[in-house]
Amino acid sequence: MDRKQTKINWVVAGLLLGMFVGALDQTIVSTAMPTVITELGGFQHYVWVFSAYMIATVVATPIFGKLSDIYGRKLFFQLGLVLFLIGSVLCGIAGSMTELIVYRAIQGIGGGALMPIAFAVIFDIFPPEKRGKMNGLFGAVFGLSSVFGPALGAYITDYIDWRWVFYINVPIGLVAIALMHFGYREKAVHRKQQIDWVGATSLVVAILSFMFAIELAGSDTYAWGSWQIIGLFALFVVCFALFLAVERKVADPIVELKLFKSRLFTASQAIGFLYGIIMVSGATYIPLFIQGVYGESASAAGQTLTPMMLAVVVSSMLGGPLINKMSYRNIMLISTFILAIAMALLGTMTVETPRWTVTMYMVLVGLGIGVNFVVLNISVLHGLPGQYKGAAISLITFFRTIGSALGVTVLGVLQKSDYKARIGSLFPDPAQAEQFADPKALLIPQVRAELPSDVVQNATHALAGSISYLFMLSILITAVGLVFVLMLGRDRMELPSGDSKQSGMEPGPVGHM
Repeated sequence: MDRKQTKINWVVAGLLLGMFVGALDQTIVSTAMPTVITELGGFQHYVWVFSAYMIATVVATPIFGKLSDIYGRKLFFQLGLVLFLIGSVLCGIAGSMTELIVYRAIQGIGGGALMPIAFAVIFDIFPPEKRGKMNGLFGAVFGLSSVFGPALGAYITDYIDWRWVFYINVPIGLVAIALMHFGYREKAVHRKQQIDWVGATSLVVAILSFMFAIELAGSDTYAWGSWQIIGLFALFVVCFALFLAVERKVADPIVELKLFKSRLFTASQAIGFLYGIIMVSGATYIPLFIQGVYGESASAAGQTLTPMMLAVVVSSMLGGPLINKMSYRNIMLISTFILAIAMALLGTMTVETPRWTVTMYMVLVGLGIGVNFVVLNISVLHGLPGQYKGAAISLITFFRTIGSALGVTVLGVLQKSDYKARIGSLFPDPAQAEQFADPKALLIPQVRAELPSDVVQNATHALAGSISYLFMLSILITAVGLVFVLMLGRDRMELPSGDSKQSGMEPGPVGHM
């Protein structure tokens, strides 16, 4: 970087705006999705709108990071933003759920460039003593986007049009591109790296084949024992085995397998994976519950999610002081206990549950989840040599996102299966059961108002029961999480003498949510 010609304030503003739209898009869409279903249909593909974005981001992140090392940060940050904005515009004009899913993947590819390159630029342009402060500033961007995303998405959906949930990215992104273009001056010398294309490809195919197998198995078209489903599971096993074999040999692997020899590191990554599942389940299915069961607006769904995200930020902020005084295990034990209670309470939801009660349950979810962003971001670094710390931090984000992508698919399949079974038992008439196989009718106020009250009651009981069932299953996820929390042992953050305050503040609420 040419420090004399670089306009630091312009660059920081450009990075913040770019990361803001990337982080915002992970939360703003959730409250809009029930309304999107009413227009585009395709409830059976609901979870793929989230999964497509997350999978694309997971794969693109390490590739863009290495390309920026080779050819320059500025070029690929701007390229990532351009792809993200193209995907946003395409999402806005999508005419079907299939198109929306494809366009969300394009968005995710672009979004995968924003986070790693932004932090690399901060590393380049600021001296070590200022990087902690900037890390906290960028963490605040994630916190703000998580808090205001659901409410903003709900407002746009109710009072403008759901398509503007995507179009809103365009003016912000263009400003970010301009600030980076005119403010950042780079030197031409960059470190050469090899990109693990085989590892990236085999990982993508493995994840997609597993998710498609889970999604399609047991449907009217493909039985669990059909050759198509068996073939997909076989493809998953082969590609995942290839991925592990490649990662052991390449010079710059996507996943540094040798790090998993540490019990603390492995347990931290596993907890991040499981917490990713739990967080996305709340953010995805509570809006569906509010709109489909209560018959309320997207704004009402946003009002339920926003307190959860505020609780995530509060919990993250509390994690800083706590990690100076307690072991990683003890903090995460408290977190797991709170999450188990929250999942059990959410599992009791029915049509009669007051909405304010659901909001309180979601606050508990946020309090349980938030602290993991601080604790795990530090525990994965414990005892690691300096050359592995960048890879360790990247991997915790990687596993959280993988957990979210796989979790939303697997839980979605279980929820749809349970909903279908409940509809079949409540509506003996096959024609009526078919009418509510997709709960779209419950999400359209005009259609809902014209249905007989007993029909609406049965359908909403089925939807409420299937979502509650999903959260009851999530108790098992917290139980598995508890096993890994106990594996954290007695290790705690080692503070340099006289530097405890700075160390406690530096992690910040950088949750990468």
